[in-house]
Amino acid sequence: MTFVGKILVFIIMICALLFLGVSTVVFTTATNWKDATAKEQKKVQDLQTKNQNVTAAVDAAKKDLTAAKDSHAKAQQEMAGRIAALEGDSKRLNEEMTKARSELESAQQNAHTSLDEATALRNETSLLRDQKSAVEKQANEYKIRQTELNDQIRILTRERDVAKKNNEDLRDRVAKFSSLLRKNGLSDDISQVKGLDSPPTVRGEILRVDAQNKRVEISIGSDDGLVPGHELNLYRIKPRPEFLGKIKILSTDPDQAVGQVIGNTVNGKKIQEGDIVSSTLRTL
Repeated sequence: MTFVGKILVFIIMICALLFLGVSTVVFTTATNWKDATAKEQKKVQDLQTKNQNVTAAVDAAKKDLTAAKDSHAKAQQEMAGRIAALEGDSKRLNEEMTKARSELESAQQNAHTSLDEATALRNETSLLRDQKSAVEKQANEYKIRQTELNDQIRILTRERDVAKKNNEDLRDRVAKFSSLLRKNGLSDDISQVKGLDSPPTVRGEILRVDAQNKRVEISIGSDDGLVPGHELNLYRIKPRPEFLGKIKILSTDPDQAVGQVIGNTVNGKKIQEGDIVSSTLRTL
């Protein structure tokens, strides 16, 4: 029996003695002692019943206390296991944290190195981009120049072919005219023939202009009476009529001709496709 049980039993005995004393006093002082005795016996029985109940409660409390001790021991054992597991986890986490800190420091160092390399690469890329832009600009200039040269080559080739054809035609015509003139008793000296320096009354349009604003292709040719050496006026109608300068015919085709700007255009204006060439300025 535990100390608490002993105290409870001692208290119960004291209570029983007190009740016994009270019942004795009542028994000795009461007139109807039988009834008093019966009552006291009943009280004793009640006290005994209460005592039994209290004893049972004490036994139940003991059992509960034993169960609580067992549960506490089990819980304490479980807590010890959990503490050991937490200590293991804490140790593992500390090791992982140390490893992660080391890896982080290494990663930061690598990041600084990579950043320096990226900065160097960015600077190099910027330099290469500038160089590329310069090369592309120069290449575009070369392409434009090549296009202009191709246009000049095409014009010169055309002029050469036309001049060659015109030369052959002119030789045939000169031979025929010379033969005809001599046959009719006339001189075949061209310097004695007047009126060949003035072009006929013609009017055409600019079809193409070279990049130097010097040579042009026009929409009229030998079928319109033009020959190399003729000079034509160059002007523009829209948005307002204005005189641009003069051109000299270099070569002719039946329906086209190539001309050279004489000197410079007025105020250095750029000749445009659709500008007018004419032997007169009647439209201004």
